[in-house]
Amino acid sequence: MATPQLTESTITVEGQTLFYRQAEPAQPVPRLTVLLLHGIRFSSDTWLQLGTLATLAESIPSTCRCPSIDLPGLGRSKDAMAPVPVGQPAPATFLKAVSEALCLGPAVVISPSLSGMYSLPFLLEHNHLIKAYVPVAPICTEKFTADQYAQIKTSTLIVYGDQDVELGQTSLNNLRHLPEHQVLMLQGAGHACYLDKPNEWHRGLLAFLQQLK
Repeated sequence: MATPQLTESTITVEGQTLFYRQAEPAQPVPRLTVLLLHGIRFSSDTWLQLGTLATLAESIPSTCRCPSIDLPGLGRSKDAMAPVPVGQPAPATFLKAVSEALCLGPAVVISPSLSGMYSLPFLLEHNHLIKAYVPVAPICTEKFTADQYAQIKTSTLIVYGDQDVELGQTSLNNLRHLPEHQVLMLQGAGHACYLDKPNEWHRGLLAFLQQLK
């Protein structure tokens, strides 16, 4: 199997510079584009070190183009200012601008923890730009109503660790109002469940991606 191509670069989003990494398959044309976000203590480097970028880029038949940005104020985007305080939904225009800067088209969005403040408004206001949604115990799920979630027909994989008794359960209770959802619960895993159970995370994620048309 060919080694995926890994690159690093920056984009300008709403006047600010954001760092990103990207993995692409060396040979096959990518079937999907997957945008990976991250939590407050993490960055795009998390997905690199965990092997998620390489796994998605090289796993046939679901070969993926996988950009992973460092969110404003974090990782190697430390000099960029977050649009709003942590815990409040950011304007949906932020990820729309990221999507345009990276020329993503409809993409799968993986969104753990802090990044929910960006991905949830994007999902609700620009869901035509989201091919599928993979929330991993994101924040801000309580900021939106069951009726708002019920309007979204995007395929969703709700992921959480069974030891994450706060955000894991809260996000599950709110996001289950999305009508096209599946649930991946990782046994024995905490809030950053993908770190605790990387094999189960990758296996469940790939199975979900392979279902997408």
